[in-house]
Amino acid sequence: MMQELNNANNLWTILSDSEKPVGKPEEEKPIAPPVYKCCDNPQITYYGVVNLNINERTIGSVDVWRCAACMKTFCEEKTLGIDSITDVVGMPRIEDDEKWAVIISKLQKSKDKWKLVKLKQNGMIKFETTDEKVIELKIQDYKIVDDFHSSFLVLDHIHTAVEI
Repeated sequence: MMQELNNANNLWTILSDSEKPVGKPEEEKPIAPPVYKCCDNPQITYYGVVNLNINERTIGSVDVWRCAACMKTFCEEKTLGIDSITDVVGMPRIEDDEKWAVIISKLQKSKDKWKLVKLKQNGMIKFETTDEKVIELKIQDYKIVDDFHSSFLVLDHIHTAVEI
């Protein structure tokens, strides 16, 4: 009896947390979406940061990650005081014809003044304002062309602080 108990305890400690049953039937367990992989052998490491400042005070940042195998970059938006959980599992996907950028709104104040986006070289992008209106902004050569909005490419400002 004692030997069986020791074997059961040893098995329990060998199992990883994901392998241990949680007491719910299979149909009740949440199913995670597949994690995006940038290449066959992803080796994603932290690459750097771009701090966003207003009057030399940091209000947010963009963390940049890069795959050492395929050199594709991934970005995460961090706003000070906002601890929301993202709906993306793993690194956010970006297409080959897109670049990471920050859109700056001259109409907004403080933390709502900027947003991380993926820009194509030319075209239009739908942008949601803080009052939940969706507007279209023109993109020309990876830059926003608008009187009330501007943009910059994240990789052009890695390891720096940008005054917005």
